[in-house]
Amino acid sequence: MHNFLDFEKPIAELEGKIEELRHLSDDGEINIADEVEKLQGKVERLLRQTYGKLSAWQKTQVARHPDRPHFQHYISALIEDFTPLSGDRLFAEDPAIVGGLGRFRGYSVMVIGHEKGADITSRVKHNFGMARPEGYRKAQRLMLMAERFGLPIVTLVDTAGAYPGIGAEERGQAEAIARSIQVCLDVEVPLLSVIIGEGGSGGAIALAAANRVYMLEHSIYSVISPEGCASILWRSGEQAQEAAEALRLTAQDLLRLGVIDDIIPEPLGGAHRAGKLTLTAVGDKLEEGLRELLRDSGPQLKQGRRQKFLDMGQKGLS
Repeated sequence: MHNFLDFEKPIAELEGKIEELRHLSDDGEINIADEVEKLQGKVERLLRQTYGKLSAWQKTQVARHPDRPHFQHYISALIEDFTPLSGDRLFAEDPAIVGGLGRFRGYSVMVIGHEKGADITSRVKHNFGMARPEGYRKAQRLMLMAERFGLPIVTLVDTAGAYPGIGAEERGQAEAIARSIQVCLDVEVPLLSVIIGEGGSGGAIALAAANRVYMLEHSIYSVISPEGCASILWRSGEQAQEAAEALRLTAQDLLRLGVIDDIIPEPLGGAHRAGKLTLTAVGDKLEEGLRELLRDSGPQLKQGRRQKFLDMGQKGLS
């Protein structure tokens, strides 16, 4: 059973009717396959209509959907022989950022990403994907290790932002994020990043200052959340929808602005409806990008990455 979003209520009603009809047909006395097929056709048309014109706020809701594939799903589907590496060697382990070595379609890689968790217990364990300084320092350690051994780096971003707690600030949250961005820009190995859900502020870019930055079709990437922006500009979170439009946080806007390199299409109805198809699509795009980047030398990769970010801001939306 799907977790339906507010704007999906008409879809939810149709799928509820389909489920009722299927239960009726289980007794073997009534054959209603034709009716079910008609309703499924209506659902598909409604999904195309709805998801073909999502607003920025609706995309924000889809990006936060609890059933979207998380970091661990990508690891299970795409990475063989994954060996997690823990701790920042300075303070502690941070479960909000997971990283380790593995093999991706024949390539040895370092994989790092945010893990939000799939249920209450795991979400609390992973702090809802909001990393503390030790998480970003762990990421730095793993990226430098990858560079030392000449391994490409893949990062999967899905966070509302870095954790803003007092302890995190005391341990140097801003410095840890800044250092992570610096390490991303300095490493002389291919670095690819995918925004798989939310890309929130510095907590996201700390892992996404990459040679190739991709976004899933209905993911978001922004300097601040719509609610946070609304609370600053209008002193109320009620204007979050207007803030979402103004922030230009959708993959489509960011591609036009030159902030990202490509958009990975999602299955009809979003990644949460067909997780396996989404995982495969992300894997295909990463493989394509990795093949391209492996042609360049280390200094070329570093210079190209730096120039890419220096050039940002040159494009505008018409």
